[in-house]
Amino acid sequence: MHWNVLSTEYISNHQYFTARRDRCQREDGVIVDPYFVVELPTSATALALTEDGKVVMVKQYRHPVAEVMLETPGGFIDPGEDFAEGMRRELLEETGYSFASFDYLGRVAANPGVLSNYTELYLATGGVRTDNQSLDHNEEIDVQVITMAELMQLVAAGEIKQSLHLNCILLAFMKMGMLAYTTR
Repeated sequence: MHWNVLSTEYISNHQYFTARRDRCQREDGVIVDPYFVVELPTSATALALTEDGKVVMVKQYRHPVAEVMLETPGGFIDPGEDFAEGMRRELLEETGYSFASFDYLGRVAANPGVLSNYTELYLATGGVRTDNQSLDHNEEIDVQVITMAELMQLVAAGEIKQSLHLNCILLAFMKMGMLAYTTR
């Protein structure tokens, strides 16, 4: 299935919030008007583990939901930037940690009914604190280093509320053999 875009009108054109109103035609001829799309750049996040197996998390206020959330570190990938390099950069900027290796876990779409972007998911290992944070002007990030057992308890208790980050954690758990799954 595919829709033809008959017209597009940009409502907002900002680095972090570009929104458009599309007029589309489905394959069966039905016109869908309006259809709103928020365009965002690709983002990346990682379950980040230190050399001694601790988990590097970030705590920050999220204004749209008016809540402080514990999350995996990550952010937007710069235009033309390799996803893994962007992830490496984001980890260093947000946490001050450098990581020895990155395993790609996959990509997810947060809300493909409205948002145009994907988030690339990684497992970063061998982390060592090598620098101070280098935050954007609007970021206030508190780095939290916790044990894997504490992370598992937080996940089980529903305390990791950022869905993309929870997906990353669960896929990393599967990769590390900490979460059993079957194919039926």
